[in-house]
Amino acid sequence: MTTTGSAGYGGGSAPNDTIGARIVAAVRMLAERGIGEPRENAERLMMHLLGADRARLLMDWGEPLPPGRAEAWQALVARKAEGEPLQYIVGEQWFYGLPYMVTPAVLIPRPETELLVEAVLEAVDRLWPGAEGSADAPTADAGAAPTVLDVGTGSGAIAVTLAALRPAWRVVASDLSPDALDVARANAARHGAAARMRFAQGDLLAPFVARREEEAGADGGDGVAGLRIDVLVSNPPYIPARDIEDLQTEVRDYEPRLALDGGEDGLNPYRAIVAQLPELAALPRIVAFELGMGQAEAVADLLRGLGAWPEIRVIRDYGGIDRHVIAIAP
Repeated sequence: MTTTGSAGYGGGSAPNDTIGARIVAAVRMLAERGIGEPRENAERLMMHLLGADRARLLMDWGEPLPPGRAEAWQALVARKAEGEPLQYIVGEQWFYGLPYMVTPAVLIPRPETELLVEAVLEAVDRLWPGAEGSADAPTADAGAAPTVLDVGTGSGAIAVTLAALRPAWRVVASDLSPDALDVARANAARHGAAARMRFAQGDLLAPFVARREEEAGADGGDGVAGLRIDVLVSNPPYIPARDIEDLQTEVRDYEPRLALDGGEDGLNPYRAIVAQLPELAALPRIVAFELGMGQAEAVADLLRGLGAWPEIRVIRDYGGIDRHVIAIAP
């Protein structure tokens, strides 16, 4: 890839100095490095560099790269060539039609998690009809609105999406990582939901168990100990520890291990959460989990063991994998 400067938009330049030529060269280099979807990656990187959408990128395909951008372009392509996820490079991932800031402190939201959001929306709307609220009257009939907890919120994709789509719901987002909570708060503010959400730092349900209500300051000042939770949703770490080294480079070397490692068989977080459920002020009427391949029946059995939810069903993802379990007490 050439590093020669250009005369800017509309100016003369060598054929290999154009935006299109630089993208083509990057595609070739990324493909040689074994990077998947090299053209998509190269185009997205250029769109990020120029602050352009795809239509503008195509319009300016034959134009020279703006002055002073060559070094930044090379740096972006080099990062991608090393395997860094595109989302971390550009700092953003779209989820359920909304853009979310992502950093290496959080797991990158996946499309299959959108199905978990859909399942929760459907189940809550069925159990709490009329509690959707609106942007103009988000707290209307607040007594009938559910309190929803997203455990291990990461970027806040699940919690913020639910809060944005259902303004009357009381949504709480928790995470063990303070850095992840900072990202979630930023995303909540970005989508106008921060004032209607609460955030708590702690391990799984520890900040919420009823007994902590009597322990002064035990919840770190979040004020959530003993909080009655109507809906619990979580996409916890579920990769078996022994499988992490076999993951794609983009995941293994860049995404936070805290958000990946589910213990020996990947089920440790589910066991811990289910064991903590009876310690809450009341059992949630809805519990919804995302999980890994082959884990659905084991997680469903954990929930059945409490005997609290007559309806427990498994939801398949776009690839036909049993990806979510939702338990509902109508």
